[in-house]
Amino acid sequence: MTSPLEKIQTALTLGEYELKGQFVLGSNYTFLVNVEYEGVEYPAVYKPSKGEQPLWDFPDNTLAQREVAAYLLSEQLGLHFVPVTVLREDGPHGRGSLQQYVNYDVEYHYFNFTSEDKDLLKPVMLFDVLINNADRKGSHIFFENDSHKLYAIDHGLCFHEEDKFRTVIWDFAGQAIPDELLAPLSKSDNWSDILESYLSPEEIAALLRRAEKLLTSKVFPRAPKDRRAFPYPPI
Repeated sequence: MTSPLEKIQTALTLGEYELKGQFVLGSNYTFLVNVEYEGVEYPAVYKPSKGEQPLWDFPDNTLAQREVAAYLLSEQLGLHFVPVTVLREDGPHGRGSLQQYVNYDVEYHYFNFTSEDKDLLKPVMLFDVLINNADRKGSHIFFENDSHKLYAIDHGLCFHEEDKFRTVIWDFAGQAIPDELLAPLSKSDNWSDILESYLSPEEIAALLRRAEKLLTSKVFPRAPKDRRAFPYPPI
């Protein structure tokens, strides 16, 4: 039997989609689209590569594929908090990422999470350290309305070879990383095969080094003092 997740994956990969609107906040062009597959409609977020603003430190037109790499790695690690994300070549504005849309309360974010919900963010911090997330804002983490399932989005500025980790989640700095979160990091033999279509060999090598470092230290890092450790704006 096909799982709901597999159905969404197949729909986003093969379905026909059309633009419904544009998200106007943010630096890059981002669109709400409607994906139709086998008579079922799925809302999704489309980020075309040619709508990305050039950056001095990330290669041009690579953010969409980094979004996909983050999803694939999240699944590989058993975290399952990045919405289903695929790369499509046939978008209305060309090649880009297509991500499952999740309904959530935009007014409820990291800066007003309950203490119980903040306690659930250790996997997100570990994931962000691993992928070298340069832009974990408070609004990039949320809980689905109906299920209260944790989700994390906006992973375009990730996987750089140089240390660029910036996040609002420093709650666990210096604390021991739970063994159950570390365990999947030791099973990295196939990461290169999974990610080679989306990241450079140098970026994959840096990812593997970060995994090894985390396995050795077994501690969440502290904020660096020699550079900016928080994204701007933080939300």
